[in-house]
Amino acid sequence: MKKIAVFTSGGDSPGMNACVRSVVRTGIYKGLEVYGIYRGYEGMIEGDIKRMYSHSVSNIVQRGGTILKSARSMEFKTPEGRKQAYENLKAHGIEGIVAIGGDGTFTGAKIFQEEFGIPTVGCPGTIDNDLYGTDFTIGFDTAVNTALEAIDKIRDTAAAHDRIFFIEVMGRDAGFIAVESGIGGGAEFVMVPETKTDLNKVVKSLRNIRANKSSSIVVVAEGDEEGNAETIMQKVKDKIQDPEKDFKVTTLGHIQRGGNPTAHDRLLGSLCGMAAVEGLIDGRTNCMAGIMDQKVVYTPFGDCIGKEKPLNELHLKLIDILSI
Repeated sequence: MKKIAVFTSGGDSPGMNACVRSVVRTGIYKGLEVYGIYRGYEGMIEGDIKRMYSHSVSNIVQRGGTILKSARSMEFKTPEGRKQAYENLKAHGIEGIVAIGGDGTFTGAKIFQEEFGIPTVGCPGTIDNDLYGTDFTIGFDTAVNTALEAIDKIRDTAAAHDRIFFIEVMGRDAGFIAVESGIGGGAEFVMVPETKTDLNKVVKSLRNIRANKSSSIVVVAEGDEEGNAETIMQKVKDKIQDPEKDFKVTTLGHIQRGGNPTAHDRLLGSLCGMAAVEGLIDGRTNCMAGIMDQKVVYTPFGDCIGKEKPLNELHLKLIDILSI
């Protein structure tokens, strides 16, 4: 193998740049030519591919987002689109790919490799932390700390006005951000897609809030089965029917995706990038390079996509205990 390429796809996450930097410099260290594919699969189809050097990734490790950009590509879902992408890679002599992203990225990579045989190793780039085969995903730690900083600030105003705040964090299918930011932020309740929300328990507790606490914080993952934060707040408000209780909603949204990555995400991105390149050189394909128990592991894309990564039961127990 003499030439490899790297791209980022799907939602951006802090630490992707650290991962790109590691892929480029590890590849060069191993004697490879490294190419960057801009705008994910869409750029692969359009031939937006450029050779990268060590200086190409200077001064990016501290930056959020991704210098390679990201884009959704409906065309890559078609056989014709994938054929065009293959022709462009072939024209550059690219023999291996590092794909940085999440479920959608790995699904596309798996199909592409099976059709055209270009070895592909993935790196777990998503703030949701929902990929099986790694303890943490690149960007998760930063997203949690961003949410936590916001929760701390909201708690100040909640306490000042005796308000009940419902704070919505990202997590359409997974509650990892909600759980960790909720515990760290001292939330009274955390609502996630993985567990059934008991609204009656929430209502009972909030009815008695003034007897025990001056304010309350409820953290809601956007994919909770009872709805988003606005919907849940309205349901609770309708059940309590107390005009003296002041309910507010804050949706943190895409602020969780941005910002400078934490030291943890910079290190994780760098480790995964190095492992992905070494995996390609060793003949691995259709797998993700992750870190589990502080060791590099390679997990087949099919498992990353198909197997559920459960929430930590100790964390769920802790939320219940600390909410009294």
